[in-house]
Amino acid sequence: MDLYLQFGYGMMEHCRALIEQWRGGTAILSPRDLTPEQLGRLGKSLCELPGGAVLLDPQVYIPRADHERLRSHAFWPQDYETGVFWQGPPLTRLLETLFATNDAIGTRAVILPGLLASAIDDDWLTIQDQVLAEARAIGSGRRLLVTIALSADALRYPEGVTRLIDQAAYWEADGHYIVAEHPNGKYLVDDPNWLANVIDLAAALRMSGCEVIIGYSNQQMLIAGCAKATAIASGTWMNVRSFPPDKFRAAYDEEIKQRAIWYYAPGTLSEYKVPFLDIAHRQGVMAHLAPSPAIGSQHAGRLFAGALPSSAGFTEQAAFRHFLHCLRAQALEAVADTFDETVERHETLLNEAEDVLRAVTAVGVRGQLRDFTEIIDVNRAALELFKRTRGPTLRRAWARL
Repeated sequence: MDLYLQFGYGMMEHCRALIEQWRGGTAILSPRDLTPEQLGRLGKSLCELPGGAVLLDPQVYIPRADHERLRSHAFWPQDYETGVFWQGPPLTRLLETLFATNDAIGTRAVILPGLLASAIDDDWLTIQDQVLAEARAIGSGRRLLVTIALSADALRYPEGVTRLIDQAAYWEADGHYIVAEHPNGKYLVDDPNWLANVIDLAAALRMSGCEVIIGYSNQQMLIAGCAKATAIASGTWMNVRSFPPDKFRAAYDEEIKQRAIWYYAPGTLSEYKVPFLDIAHRQGVMAHLAPSPAIGSQHAGRLFAGALPSSAGFTEQAAFRHFLHCLRAQALEAVADTFDETVERHETLLNEAEDVLRAVTAVGVRGQLRDFTEIIDVNRAALELFKRTRGPTLRRAWARL
């Protein structure tokens, strides 16, 4: 499983630096965070890097969204009428303009527009059918990825997810791009049913031979390796590590408010503010929070050079790049040769994180809202259900996925 870069506020240089460092990688570009001119320049520049590739998330989740930059792009629907837009000339114009934008950027595939589902019902499924059918009719053989954008309520009930899986079997898409709103806006989701439904959907779509990308992800979604997802996508700020639909409205300003520097300790699946690293240093447990040599992150080394972490000059830039580098290394190791070996890897990851968390929590080192302690059992519960429902078919199909 790969890690793609989910583009967000202030990420241009991060994308260039990391794709160059990794000698390859994919960035999912965001029209909300780039002007049309920036979108073209950045897309071309990333494709020119060795192994570099780009996709474009059109972000037509809320067609009446009033975010000025998002609405400045040529493909954005300017006169949206719910009853008639998703059929006939308005949809054709949107897709033709979107295809032209993708061609100009040099994307490797086209992510189709997808309406955010408040519920998985007949109306939403019909729109999904119409978008793909029209895209296939005018797409000139382009590789097409269907957007599946689901609200927290839409993912609450397995019956709706089952209905979506049954309908998607007829789509014959090249791939799927899943974006899922977190319940109650939580960064780490504490509802195992939500998590189980997401990975069940991913696994069912992979069984059809399609690529599956789970966007707006954080470390909790490493469990998607058990569904053999093609990739998860993540970025710098919290609003590209989870999916808050309100970010596509003009009034949203989370980037300005959330300025604390967080350090990701991959062995704990948790993130810590620098003052808590000072506590870890004074309590003699900093070594527990260091990335393993196999991960090879060079962005946070100064935190472990012996000085008090708050005096080490650990910057926001280093924190973001460290998080993404570590998460990519973990994603690349998330899938093994068999389903059972992959499940065992995730269970081991959770068990080892639990042991380290127990040790550092005992001396006052906590990740607050980004602490994985209470989430470990959430992932375990989701994984146990997933093993029972999808395990038999995935065991048989694993080698061909």
